[in-house]
Amino acid sequence: MNFYSNGKLLLTGEYLVLDGSKSLALPTKFGQDLSVEKINEPEIIWGSFTHKGECWFEAIFDLKKLRLKSATFNSDKDGGADLIAETLLDILKEAKSMNPDFLNLENGFVVKTRLTFPRNWGLGSSSTLINSIASWAKVDAFQLLWNSFKGSGYDIACAQNNTPIFYQIENKKPVVAQVKFNPAFKENIFFIYLNQKQDSKEGIAKFRESGQNFEKEIQRISEISNEFLEVKSISDFDKLIVEHEEIIASIIKMKSVKEKLFADYHLGEIKSLGAWGGDFVMVTGNEQTPDYFKNKGYDTILSYSEMIL
Repeated sequence: MNFYSNGKLLLTGEYLVLDGSKSLALPTKFGQDLSVEKINEPEIIWGSFTHKGECWFEAIFDLKKLRLKSATFNSDKDGGADLIAETLLDILKEAKSMNPDFLNLENGFVVKTRLTFPRNWGLGSSSTLINSIASWAKVDAFQLLWNSFKGSGYDIACAQNNTPIFYQIENKKPVVAQVKFNPAFKENIFFIYLNQKQDSKEGIAKFRESGQNFEKEIQRISEISNEFLEVKSISDFDKLIVEHEEIIASIIKMKSVKEKLFADYHLGEIKSLGAWGGDFVMVTGNEQTPDYFKNKGYDTILSYSEMIL
């Protein structure tokens, strides 16, 4: 059995998507494969591989008791093998509690996952895994996410769709609509990796601390999401980016990424994607834009067509 899930980028509605804002999200050309093969032994032998084919995590689980037997982790960062193995075990246990027939066999499995992007890019190594495990277990991926972690679920929606989507939470349920987002000026859009893996949990916690009512902001961000689809010129697109950044900056009490890191960038605008302060940003500009960021020490620069499915 083979499963594949798309990576994700959230173009509008970061933070406010948690409270019902309509948000525009784009599945990426990068994602994660999960393959499952049956074996005779009552074990799950798990191997996680990088985009270069290197095994960075291995674990063996006892199938009957769903218990960790051993784990190895080939990295000096991100905590130890046991922590990753326990997180993975929690997801498998949750999937089994949602579908008792899952893993209810005498024989075991060899499971391999392979990312098609570097792990530190923040395009959804967890969400793609959860979505594929949900497909394998025949359970609802959104529910598996919410039972295992926290988050809006837009990343699960991207994992499952091959076109841009509007994502919204209504009455605690995900509402997903495929949309057409194909800007005429997409050759002027770039995605720059900031080399700072951002913990979205931390950003969400900060947002939650405020405890304020953001109904007006949610309404305006939802309108901006709609306007992103309609906008015809790069200058109007830039205006929407600036307004969106100002709204979110006022809510989470942080400077925008342009103000903080790239105040001298005059070729276009810069928008944070997802948790502010790390991973990728979306940049508008021209043929000089890549050189500007390279001169600042940012080497991972992808065009719109290289990044977006």
